[in-house]
Amino acid sequence: MKERYVILDALRGIALFGICLANYPEFSLYSFLDSQVTGLMPTAGIDRIIRYLQYVFIDGKFYTLFSILFGIGFSIILSNSTDGLKVFYRRMTVLVLIGLFHLIFIWAGDILLLYAVLGFLLPLFRKVSNKKLLIWSAALLVFPILIDSFEWELAAPAISATQYFHGKFGITEANFPVWLAEKDSYLDVLKFNIAGSFIRMQEFIEGNRVFKVLGLFLLGLYIGRNKMYINLVDKKSLLKKICLYGFALGLPMSVLYSWSAMNGHPLGITLHSTFYTISVLPLSLAYTGTLCLWYITNKENIAFKIMAAPGRMSLTNYIMQSVFGMIIFYGTGFGLGATMGLIYVELIAVGVFLLQIICSRLWLNKLRYGPLEWIWRTFTYGKRLK
Repeated sequence: MKERYVILDALRGIALFGICLANYPEFSLYSFLDSQVTGLMPTAGIDRIIRYLQYVFIDGKFYTLFSILFGIGFSIILSNSTDGLKVFYRRMTVLVLIGLFHLIFIWAGDILLLYAVLGFLLPLFRKVSNKKLLIWSAALLVFPILIDSFEWELAAPAISATQYFHGKFGITEANFPVWLAEKDSYLDVLKFNIAGSFIRMQEFIEGNRVFKVLGLFLLGLYIGRNKMYINLVDKKSLLKKICLYGFALGLPMSVLYSWSAMNGHPLGITLHSTFYTISVLPLSLAYTGTLCLWYITNKENIAFKIMAAPGRMSLTNYIMQSVFGMIIFYGTGFGLGATMGLIYVELIAVGVFLLQIICSRLWLNKLRYGPLEWIWRTFTYGKRLK
């Protein structure tokens, strides 16, 4: 494997770990439980601390990194293929299908479908200058603050669709937090996901995720176009500045964002959105810069090889995190959802990712691609890959 891909795959691995930690509170249904219920759990005290730390250090930071890496991947596809656009469009089409399958049949919290749909827009920016690319990226990342200040009700159609399917399937405010844990039929999971897909749409609209993700894609496109992941030694000074300013700005803003999230946005949604925007990207870049600086002086460290393995199988591992979540927390599996505190949920997430590291390394010792990566590439290139 080429040197530059080691750091990219290691960063994907790190992003996957953070995404697992961020998603499992929802998979376990802990996030849906009433505060009175979670407050009576034996772990309530430590759970509140964990939740606070999660908002500060995890929430949004790793999907941000994953989105930037997606943009870098697009630039690599264009540079490595004489037929880059055609290949890229086929690649996005297959990803749309994978995202739809994941959204409806496994977990309604899918992000792949959004990635794929927005991915179709990336070629529009391939000839934009570097300066304009950064301007577009910054504008898209800041624009959600302006939208929140107007308090538009753009998600009304998604909310109406959710209400329709909830009424049709008998999902109520009372049984929503425990539905997936109590139902032992996969058909009930499917019903929940159908309704949940519109909740996900509502989340994307109200969270202005379209603008944020596209802005991050463009930042990744800029990084990839300028091959900033190559010869990191030459970027050492820049990486130090990214770490310094990223932590200096991102950490205080993340603390404010966490305080706002934990207390129901007491200063209003506009300031809450501002705290989020100013905290997530700087801190995510600071994490990235720190890892890159460590890589410069410790290229042979086993930690990079360990994290690169799940990163090389990022699609497979992302989907498998959902499958493990279903098996552990849903009534179709062990039914442990809505029964445990956040500390135990996060320990399970750590265990799942450790298992993915082991499985990824064993798989890649024998085969070149992960199973879903192989399927994705096969349908993209229209031929069976070896």
